[in-house]
Amino acid sequence: MDYQLLQIVALMTVIAFGGHMRKTTEACSSHDLEGLIGFKNGIQVDTSGRLAKWVGKSCCEWEGIVCENATTRVTQIHLPGFIDKDMFQTQMVGQLSPSITLLTSLEILDLGGLVGLSGTIPQTLGLQLPNLQKLYLYGNNLTGPVPESIGDLPNLEELALHQNRISGSIPSSLGSLKNLRSLLLYSNQISGTIPLSLGNLTNLIELDAHDNALMGHIPNSIDQMQALEKLDLSSNLLSGEIPSSLTNLTAISVLYMDTNILEGTIPFPSRSGEMASLSFLRLHSNHLNGNIPSSFGYLVSLQRASLSNNKLEGALPSSLGNLLSLSEFYLSGNSFSGQIPKSIGQLSHLIMLNISNNLIEGPLPQEMSSLKNLQTLDLSFNPLNLSAIPTWLTNLSSLSRIYIAGCGIQGQIPNILQRTESPIQELDLSGNLLSGTIPSWIGSLSQLYLLNLSRNSLDSNIPDSVTNLSDLAVLDLHSNKLTGSVTGAFGPEQGTSGGSLTYIDLSDNNFSSGVEAIGVGGQVNIQYLNLSHNLLKGTLPSSLGKLNSIHSLDLSFNGLASNLPEVLTKLTLLERLKLQRNHFSGNIPNGFLKLRKLKELDLSNNVLEGEIPEGKPLTDFPGSSYSGNKGLCGKPLSPCKL
Repeated sequence: MDYQLLQIVALMTVIAFGGHMRKTTEACSSHDLEGLIGFKNGIQVDTSGRLAKWVGKSCCEWEGIVCENATTRVTQIHLPGFIDKDMFQTQMVGQLSPSITLLTSLEILDLGGLVGLSGTIPQTLGLQLPNLQKLYLYGNNLTGPVPESIGDLPNLEELALHQNRISGSIPSSLGSLKNLRSLLLYSNQISGTIPLSLGNLTNLIELDAHDNALMGHIPNSIDQMQALEKLDLSSNLLSGEIPSSLTNLTAISVLYMDTNILEGTIPFPSRSGEMASLSFLRLHSNHLNGNIPSSFGYLVSLQRASLSNNKLEGALPSSLGNLLSLSEFYLSGNSFSGQIPKSIGQLSHLIMLNISNNLIEGPLPQEMSSLKNLQTLDLSFNPLNLSAIPTWLTNLSSLSRIYIAGCGIQGQIPNILQRTESPIQELDLSGNLLSGTIPSWIGSLSQLYLLNLSRNSLDSNIPDSVTNLSDLAVLDLHSNKLTGSVTGAFGPEQGTSGGSLTYIDLSDNNFSSGVEAIGVGGQVNIQYLNLSHNLLKGTLPSSLGKLNSIHSLDLSFNGLASNLPEVLTKLTLLERLKLQRNHFSGNIPNGFLKLRKLKELDLSNNVLEGEIPEGKPLTDFPGSSYSGNKGLCGKPLSPCKL
């Protein structure tokens, strides 16, 4: 649930209407009183305590209720889940009573963000609340359809039903809401097609239907929404082609249609001047095919665009150089080919460029050296066949995140990376053809957060200088030919970096020592540690018990020999423990029953003995988790002999 959005909506509600709330001590209308009492009776739990104060007949004095003084009719109900300046969220557990429709003078109904409120939206709501202007039922647990009768609310300006479990289709009657300015239906289970009648909503400012199960084609009549500024249909099951009529949305600035099953080509714009205000475009994670049309360069206001994870192909058009406002461009996971056009160098505002997982070939254009604001560059997994990293890349004054994995880079790790204009924070050279040593100057990259040199042919020790990297959180060196001790990754001499590391993968190497260093450096934040498929020997140290944040521990396929240490039972957050193919002996400690979060366990092919402790989670694992230990018995293996 997007709590930040809920907070903003709730705060805006208080600001917009707080100054007009008036109280009266007179008894309110009998129908209104009956409707409010019916609503209260449908709620079993109210953690805010507001409903407990609803006593007597002067309902205009009740918290959250606003009346019109002259008639003492209830015009506003404000009971949102966020009720104070700190945006503390409360709950109302119970059913939304249909008696709410008895408040026939209601103009604003705000029950948004009450996560325990269930039931259905009353089907007659639109017929009985003719004055309703704002309906906020977002962030609840409502089910059933959007009532057709909502289309009979002539004054409705805002309809927020997002983040529920509403099903059925979008009623075509919503197209009759001439005053509707905001339509939010996302994060539901709505199905069917988008009705043609929505094209009549010419005053609509925001249309947001993402995270539903909408299916079908987008109607051509949607082009009638001349005032539409935001259209969000993301995270649905929308199919069919994107209609070319979307080019008529002259005021559109935000267009989100990602995470659907849309197909066909990108149809917009067709000529200069169309969609001239479009600033944010998301079409990723669909089935779109064909090329990026050269007319794409007419989207002169575009700031962020994501076309990732589609079936797009062909060369990147040189007209992309016309997108002078572009700051973020995501093209990964397609089949683009050819070379990066030289015109990319004209995008002086570009901060993020991701072209990974395509068929782009080298060489990289020298013109990219003009991208002085570029912070993140991801060219990974393209057949660039870079014999070396271009010198100009290290001269980019803002570049701090460099991803050049799987690009055919050969030889040693290039020394030019120690002299970049901007301090490197993330460096990924994995899946290349690098050989030789990990240079000691790596330790001088003082702001390094992520280092991934995995899947190369590096054959050195881990340099001691790595212990100087106080901000290092992710260290991935797996699948190389590294030797010596693992101490360099988290040894006792490692200053403060032990507190930063959260992910260490040294698997599939030839490390032979250093297990005794685990935990000694105080790596209390490590969540993932993989030392599998090495030549490690010795016993597990008691300092292992200091890894109290660890979720995954893999020491399999080594030569470790000892009893299973009791300190493992302190790692109560463990979800994955793999110790197979070692020489562990003795019994499985009863304390393993404390590892309640364990989802994957493999102790096979050791020399363990005795009875497997009876109880969860140990008895939930298959026999294969314990096989190859001739002395083990008990569920799920054969019963122990008396």
